[in-house]
Amino acid sequence: MINRLQREFSQYPRQFWLIFVGMAIAMTGSTMIWPFLMIYASDKLSLSLAAAASLMSINAVTGLVSAIIAGPIVDRLGRKWVMVVSLIGNGVCYVFLNQASSYPVFALIMGISGAFSPLYQVGSDAMLADLFPVGKRADAYALYRMARNIGVAAGPALGGLVLARSYSIGLFSAAAGYIFYGLLLLLFARETLPEGINTERSSLVRQLRGYWQALTDKAFMSLVGAFTLIQMTASLMWVLLSVYVKTEYGIPERLYGWLPTTNALMVVFLQVLITRKTRSYPEVRVMRWGSVFYIFAPLIVALSTGFWGFWLAMVVMTLGELVVVPRTSAYAANLAPIDKRGRYMSLYGLSWNVAVGISPVLGGFLSDRICHQAPWWAGAVFGLLAVIAFWTMSKNSSTEVSTQS
Repeated sequence: MINRLQREFSQYPRQFWLIFVGMAIAMTGSTMIWPFLMIYASDKLSLSLAAAASLMSINAVTGLVSAIIAGPIVDRLGRKWVMVVSLIGNGVCYVFLNQASSYPVFALIMGISGAFSPLYQVGSDAMLADLFPVGKRADAYALYRMARNIGVAAGPALGGLVLARSYSIGLFSAAAGYIFYGLLLLLFARETLPEGINTERSSLVRQLRGYWQALTDKAFMSLVGAFTLIQMTASLMWVLLSVYVKTEYGIPERLYGWLPTTNALMVVFLQVLITRKTRSYPEVRVMRWGSVFYIFAPLIVALSTGFWGFWLAMVVMTLGELVVVPRTSAYAANLAPIDKRGRYMSLYGLSWNVAVGISPVLGGFLSDRICHQAPWWAGAVFGLLAVIAFWTMSKNSSTEVSTQS
């Protein structure tokens, strides 16, 4: 068994394991505070649910703008330095969040943090695509998600215990994790930008025009649209659920922390297995199956009144995540031309920014104006629309194949 694992892991380059270890460290620190950030802001600034969620929207909007610019930068200047700047910049933002005492200051820092975040995501997605051939990308993205979720497994559980005493410890832990990982990349990573691409010296404006090819790529944009609908449900679960369970049902941080920890542990122990079990099935069909779980997860939240109901909802959503996310990442990377890989992955990454910019604020509005279960009914609708979108993609791809034959 050990020899088999050694042979398996030896197929991956050393730089992948550097990214793997660094991401696990960074996410352990980050997730000590991130799942509870809306509780922190709501309590410290005395904000309503909608007002607290608006901070995430500010973060998402600046992230959206940054992600658009990040694509050409990653394709022109390379992956490594963009990732390093993103990680260290985000670490510094967490230090300053500890000092924020008013809504405008908090919003400014959240906006700056949002601008830094997509730089790493676009760079790392492109770097993984550079490191692996088409046939191995799904497995690589699955392992990368495992690294991320090793951190997520530890972080919220630790955070739930620590934050009951001091939110400052969580904020400084997040800062330390990001900065340490940034220094690891700075000192030990190599640039992976394919040869010949970095010789292009066109202006940034001309580089931005390269997005037109991605925007007119019907298969790619259908994927982005369908995945955004999934992310709208997921963003409700990740942004609003912690505040919802505490304010409506009195579930404290130390108990809520086990929900994201459950998500992470499932990814760590099941992600590679599920990715391999579904490998032989067509990509779009797998994505459609996985999106079904995003209908039921928010429905369970809406009908639950205690910890175990909310825990079950997280388990159901995670099952969908295990099926969908690695396949969509690999599918997006496979559709991207090598010279525009950063721009394609940038647009793919925008799905989260768009979702966080819309879904939590809409959920807060529905909660304040209708009832506290209303955001979760909306989340179920987003999941249903995602199933329809992936079904349409599958139908269109089948039609194209039959036409060509």
